[in-house]
Amino acid sequence: MLAGMPSLSHEEQQEAVERIHKFMSEGMSSGEAIALVAAEIRERHQNDPQAMAIFEDHDFDEHTESDYRRDDEPDADDIEDPYEG
Repeated sequence: MLAGMPSLSHEEQQEAVERIHKFMSEGMSSGEAIALVAAEIRERHQNDPQAMAIFEDHDFDEHTESDYRRDDEPDADDIEDPYEG
């Protein structure tokens, strides 16, 4: 998830966005481009004391789908989509 992502300045955020756009313009998927840039940022800030874990994947392991929705909320599969088909 967002484990170990450091706080970035506005300028660093802009540079990251530009790199993501560059990778995408070269044919890389948005997900791959984001993952690559995030890995680069994590590596660059590896010993940065501000880079602290925000979420760890195991934080979500003990929860089930019903923990994240109301009991009266219909499943997405049960909702008729007028645009489908």
